[in-house]
Amino acid sequence: MGFISGLIIGLALGIGLVFAFAYYESIRSKRRSDLAATIAAFARLTVEDSRKILPGECYPSWLNWLNIQLKKIWPYVNEAASELIRSTVEPTLEQYRPAVLASLKFSELTLGTVAPQFTGICIVDAESKSGQVTMELEMQWDGDPHIELDIRTRVGVGLPVQVKDIGFTGIFRLIFKPLVDEIPCFGAVCYSLREKKNVDFKLSIAGGDIRTIPGVAEAIEETIQDALEDTLTWPVRKIVSILPGDYSDLELKPVGTLEVKLVQAKDLANKDLIGKSDPFAVLFNNQLNPVWNEHFDFIVEDVSTQRLTIRVFDDEGIQAAELIGCARVPLNILEPGKVKDVWLDLVKDLEVQRDTKNRGQVHLELLYCPTGTDNIIKNPFKPDLKLTSLEKVLEGGPHEADATSSQKKKDVIVRGVLSVTVISAEELPATDLMGKADPYIVLTMKKSGAKFKTRVLNDVLNPVWNQTFDIVVEDGLHDMLVIEVWDHDTFGKNKIGKCIMTLTRVILEGEVRDTFPLDGAKSGKVNLHLKWTAQPVFRDY
Repeated sequence: MGFISGLIIGLALGIGLVFAFAYYESIRSKRRSDLAATIAAFARLTVEDSRKILPGECYPSWLNWLNIQLKKIWPYVNEAASELIRSTVEPTLEQYRPAVLASLKFSELTLGTVAPQFTGICIVDAESKSGQVTMELEMQWDGDPHIELDIRTRVGVGLPVQVKDIGFTGIFRLIFKPLVDEIPCFGAVCYSLREKKNVDFKLSIAGGDIRTIPGVAEAIEETIQDALEDTLTWPVRKIVSILPGDYSDLELKPVGTLEVKLVQAKDLANKDLIGKSDPFAVLFNNQLNPVWNEHFDFIVEDVSTQRLTIRVFDDEGIQAAELIGCARVPLNILEPGKVKDVWLDLVKDLEVQRDTKNRGQVHLELLYCPTGTDNIIKNPFKPDLKLTSLEKVLEGGPHEADATSSQKKKDVIVRGVLSVTVISAEELPATDLMGKADPYIVLTMKKSGAKFKTRVLNDVLNPVWNQTFDIVVEDGLHDMLVIEVWDHDTFGKNKIGKCIMTLTRVILEGEVRDTFPLDGAKSGKVNLHLKWTAQPVFRDY
């Protein structure tokens, strides 16, 4: 009897605990949902909304004073700024003019009667060096400008396009330099858009909707965004001289070079109704896991604030390419002279990251080389560093000028011997009924197709090979090493996983010993020792 009553009490207590836990989890989930909704609502608040919610005393008096003064002088600022925008932005619009348009100019440009509002000001201590003051102002503008573009298409049709409903939020940076002992206490002011948080606008044409014309609205919007980026966004800056003097030190100057190798992408979102996506840097048809191995270089003006942005598109043939996803990496994470290998998750929007859909990943190799460090940092992509001592003497001889000009007609090939020691693999997934595998590794050079194979090790998940292969590589900067792990079977073979790597790091460092995770496998990694012996040569086009 006691056993039965104890069993009943135990069951009742267990059921009660289950119901109590489920009730607690539902309350917790609801609280999280309510908190997320509240945060999202706050994120949509405008300055005017916040002023309705918060009393005036919550805002600094000096900030209110600044906005009041700006409102008073706005008619004069409007006139001066309109002419400045026309003279600086119009040439950039022409520079980025899409191929479908014959001309793109302003016919009317005024900023309207609504003055922007400053919502925050700070002094940047890290940038306020001796002899200068750096200030950042956060600004929001929901203006009523009158902006009209005179657009001519290739077929001779004129389109009077209006830019309306502009909404802008961003942070402007002002640099007052040099500081002097006469009013206004600084010689010049340098201004730039430090951070563009949001830019919204609408395009319309008289008597109709511009989006009824295929491709024109998208081309104009992209051109305006590119013009804004290139004319005003930091580190681009404009200099206004206040006192006579030389202010060339405020001008934009390169501080280094960023070498970017776009290696590959994987698990890209499929944008096609049938088949697969066609992602492109160089076009790869119907690939969700493309391998590009494309090299690009960029001039860096401010490594502390600049960021590299990557956008992956799906080529749609005659239609406009569709964005698969984008990613961004700040340059301040890079160590000068060291190759940074990164996998970046692609997102739909870099500013508002609310989309949790998996869009795939992109694989990059990044190398930052500051200016003036040629004797300290080796850049494998710089032609001068691929010359032998004898070739440098010959290049610097009597025909040095001819050598410099002819160097542009040559593509340097980094030729050498790559020694690959396959040390071991770890945590390979089981492939047979006994919970073991019979692994071996195949090394393949992607460009030449040369293949090398290790011996098969039976019934192991942590095999040790310690086999070395010497591979002659004809073009090290543009070749790739593919490592595939296979399971040997009496009646065939099964691929366990693979990894793909460029040779940039081993060329730069000379010797690399590292562990590389396997793609396409539930688990597993490969331990390799790589060594490079270079033999530089030139190839004439």
